[in-house]
Amino acid sequence: MIDLAAIDALIAISRTGTVHAAANDLGFTPSAVSQQIKRLERDLGAQLLDREGRGVVLTAAGRRVVDEGAMLRKRIEELRSGLHDAGTRPAGTLKLGAFSTAVRGIIPQLLAQVTSDFPELRVTITEFEPWDAVAAVAAGALDIALVHHWEGVGMAMPPSLCSEELFRDVADVLVHEDDPLARSAFVTPEDVRDRTWACTPDGTICYEWFCHMFRGDPHPPRIDFRCLEFASQVALVEVGAAVALVPRLGRGQLPASVVAVPLRDPVPTRPITLIWRATMTEAPAVRTIRALLTTSAAGLAPAAAAITSD
Repeated sequence: MIDLAAIDALIAISRTGTVHAAANDLGFTPSAVSQQIKRLERDLGAQLLDREGRGVVLTAAGRRVVDEGAMLRKRIEELRSGLHDAGTRPAGTLKLGAFSTAVRGIIPQLLAQVTSDFPELRVTITEFEPWDAVAAVAAGALDIALVHHWEGVGMAMPPSLCSEELFRDVADVLVHEDDPLARSAFVTPEDVRDRTWACTPDGTICYEWFCHMFRGDPHPPRIDFRCLEFASQVALVEVGAAVALVPRLGRGQLPASVVAVPLRDPVPTRPITLIWRATMTEAPAVRTIRALLTTSAAGLAPAAAAITSD
């Protein structure tokens, strides 16, 4: 009998390139994943992986198992979803991915409501950069995810995924209260080009938008501080060491010495979007989370827009 969990492990290895990374994605130890692959090779009578440096590559047989195994998993998901009627209460575990400000600004309220209204449903949360979340949902490592992309910076979406925009968030330039710009009604990229910046590191979606904002500028801004956490950027602004571009969602109350100034030309706007596999559309847990987030979205948008430095 072919072990579907072992096929999932092989698919994860194909996606991540190493047994260790696949184990991390799946929540297993590397040894457990290796054992799954060895059993699958014995069951199929074929070698599925070859060693290459510190990583592994799929053999021709391994690629075929991944391709056909992914189709098999899709059919199983469709079967499971189709067996549930609209009145079925959600139960079991749902794996949800989200970006950092959504984890702070959206997820706590969601979990409180799930705990209160759907105690049979367990929701696990993993923080992902948006494009990594898209890949994880498409690969089956996540069931559903909250993602965002900045307008002007696109995000590819596989045809196997469904998406639903919940609301739109914006970001402001944060400056110290002693900065002359703190008294401005708004600023443009030209106004802040010569400031010292705190920004997220290269490779993050917020850094991509930062580069988009100054695209074509012959003198790119100086970034002295690269911080993944927006709270760290706020702390640097608080002591006057830098300015920063920080979204309103999940930002919380700013220190008294930090002023949020709206940015114009362009306005940094990001759609907040929910994504899931089309095969999971009728799954009770996915339907429930979608409904809860869609209902609360009307309140989340004004809350994000209303945050000020007051």
